[in-house]
Amino acid sequence: MSRIPKNLREQVARRAKYRCEYCLVPERFLATIFHIDHIRSLKHGGLTTQANLAFTCPHCNCNKGSDVAAFADTEGEVLVRLFNPRKDVWEEHFYIRNGLILAKTTVAEATIRILAINEPYRVVFRKALAEAGKYP
Repeated sequence: MSRIPKNLREQVARRAKYRCEYCLVPERFLATIFHIDHIRSLKHGGLTTQANLAFTCPHCNCNKGSDVAAFADTEGEVLVRLFNPRKDVWEEHFYIRNGLILAKTTVAEATIRILAINEPYRVVFRKALAEAGKYP
């Protein structure tokens, strides 16, 4: 695990507007501290630089781990990269309906599955935030 300097952490959080760059949940509504994710993990040659860091909720980051890709098919033959918040536009890959985050692309499908974005408790939470006008 890499220690992220405080000033770099703040820069990454500010750039993300203090919300998870994968599921878009605002940090202020979780009772936990958000993480700084290495988009390309250190073990895969990623660096601790702004260009390789994302602000993430603990749920997304813990599920992602050091993954950079996932199999998109049930036979495990097609490897698809995960969503990269530094290079991809969220709205081009995902959309939201009733708290569910749905895929427009195979990149989104892989990301939703690996990050367990639509676990029931997470969907209920996002739906409640949306009904209160606080999400996304």
